[in-house]
Amino acid sequence: MEQPSRIAGTVRPGGRTARVRAAVLEATQDELVEHGFHGLTMDQVAARAGVGKTTVYRRWGSTPGLVADLMTELANQSSPHADTGGIESDLRVNALAVVEALNDGRLGATFQAVIAAATCDEQASLALRTFYLRRIEEWTSVVDLAVARGELPVGTDGGEVIRAIAAPLYYRLMITREPVTAEAAEWSVARTLAAARAGAFVTGALVTGGAPG
Repeated sequence: MEQPSRIAGTVRPGGRTARVRAAVLEATQDELVEHGFHGLTMDQVAARAGVGKTTVYRRWGSTPGLVADLMTELANQSSPHADTGGIESDLRVNALAVVEALNDGRLGATFQAVIAAATCDEQASLALRTFYLRRIEEWTSVVDLAVARGELPVGTDGGEVIRAIAAPLYYRLMITREPVTAEAAEWSVARTLAAARAGAFVTGALVTGGAPG
């Protein structure tokens, strides 16, 4: 789920409105990286972007509104899924892209700030969820292709496979605070792929057993 680390200069030319949005979103990301979500203020974003405060308040309304638009823009600029011709190499591309993104000084800090914000702000939570659901949907295609090629069992839930690849990496980042390494990515791919080949991600594969006698 590779993402761009910076949004400045990447918005297509579209007149003053597009330039203002690009400047404000870059300033929002800068402020998130430096001060976190709780240190993010509309006034500071406006000053940093060189945009009038009235414009920022009128268009985005609140700091969660800024974060939501930033996550939308990052999702729009995300790279498409890999298509290497094999599920193992496709999943490896995915896992290594996650590692690269999380270790990027700017982008990794952005994700950490928004993830932290999502624990206490519903709008930030929605923005984060929307961002990752879009990325999961994009990468689900590689699993569907693998099923069509006969590499994985029919009925394999692609979204769950992609979640299983990324989950251990985010756990290291946010919970245990361990290094998120390429080796960790390789282990995640190997374990997830073994489970997928065994049918663990086939819809309905896990059946709740009865109560113990």
